Amino acid sequence: MIDRALIRQTILEKVQQRGLDKTICPSEVARALGGEAWRSLMDEVRSVGQDLVNTGLIEVTQKGNVVDIRTVKGPIRFKITQKGLEFLDMNER
Repeated sequence: MIDRALIRQTILEKVQQRGLDKTICPSEVARALGGEAWRSLMDEVRSVGQDLVNTGLIEVTQKGNVVDIRTVKGPIRFKITQKGLEFLDMNER
């Protein structure tokens, strides 16, 4: 099993690289960390995504609208928030 801290770091790196106007698919994180076994990481990536939503660092979207990751069905995307950008900017100094 991949460490949740590494999943968190990977999510934040990827959404920061995309910026405020773009999103990433959680599978991008799973594929980066899990290689061919990426599907087995999807539940954990979504769980860590929920933790990041709870802290306000990212949002979860579906078809461009912010949704609740706990209740949404179907494909979702992660998007960094302004708070997330500021948080990451402060931690890079």
